[in-house]
Amino acid sequence: MTTPTTNAATDLGAAWLHDVSPYVLRLSEGFGIRWYGLSYIAGFSIAYVLLRWLSKRGFTPIPRQRVFDAIVVLVLGTVLGGRLGYVLIYQPSLLWYFSDSPPWWGLLAINNGGMASHGAIVGLVLAAWWVSRGFRDEQGQRVARIPPLHVMDLLPMLAMPGYAIGRVANFVNGELLGKLVAQPGEPAPWWAVRFPQEVLTDHHPVLNADQGFQLDTLVAEFAREGDSYARAYERVLEALWRGAPDVHARLEPLVAARHPSQLYQAIEGVLVGLLVWWIARKPRVPGVVGCWFLISYGAARITTELWRLPDDHLAVQRPLGLSRGQWLSAAMMIAGAVILVVITRRGGAKMGGWATRTTPPASATEPAGQSSD
Repeated sequence: MTTPTTNAATDLGAAWLHDVSPYVLRLSEGFGIRWYGLSYIAGFSIAYVLLRWLSKRGFTPIPRQRVFDAIVVLVLGTVLGGRLGYVLIYQPSLLWYFSDSPPWWGLLAINNGGMASHGAIVGLVLAAWWVSRGFRDEQGQRVARIPPLHVMDLLPMLAMPGYAIGRVANFVNGELLGKLVAQPGEPAPWWAVRFPQEVLTDHHPVLNADQGFQLDTLVAEFAREGDSYARAYERVLEALWRGAPDVHARLEPLVAARHPSQLYQAIEGVLVGLLVWWIARKPRVPGVVGCWFLISYGAARITTELWRLPDDHLAVQRPLGLSRGQWLSAAMMIAGAVILVVITRRGGAKMGGWATRTTPPASATEPAGQSSD
């Protein structure tokens, strides 16, 4: 196969070469304000607004003046659970990796591997239990105790907008790559995306001799003394982000076209979010909404992972034919179905129902429901 050198856009079809910078504002080499970080801020801000609104409508006993406290606990649960989940599930070697540069410990180097959504869910469950214990007032009494399952019903309602935004940020970062649609130099359909970040992963297809020479030549032109190959290639990406047309034309035939699986999972977040909000429109026994989230998210994640590649550093990427994400999602579905059956049979008082405005419960004003702890 000969590498195209002219009319690349025509020869390679309509697939787009990903050339979006992950930085909103770059302050120095390797440091700046990233879209990924802003996606977390946006997600937590949306969750705060939604919880305030739900409290105002009487959907939840969480007092409006304690919404911020609840969000802080949920944020900590998300971040700690997501990071620990990623490290324990996908890259445990980070636990004993230390370096001479900040943040020194691999566990804290969130740019190395990022977060795991399944770990974030576990962190949120623990945070939900903490919030359900209520809040201490000025006298040290706990007020606004809430059934833990009700708080867990709130979680997917608050979290799915941020989840969808986070997946879009994954797309901007060019990470969590999708399966191949076309090899480097081959035509690809309009909906496919060529992610140049793949060159620094184990998912980069083997290039022929001519393509390999072109890539090495391009990287060598940007290399500085002391640069590793990876750092030199990052300089190529930086030139691409700045809009260098020659870099775009030379790099495009050397990158595979892939499914934009990050966007598929962003749509997954929107659809699952709409479902749980639709279920929560009526009062339900605490836990029902959360169970339907586990079932629907698990099913959606299993589906979208059909087009997403496993993390490239895993020794066994698809145990028994499924990715780790699919196995965890299957476990979520089973757990959600079992707990839903138990809750339905047990019955009990219903809560929630955002579609019908109700008077906020007594705990929303904090004087009632006090107890010593």
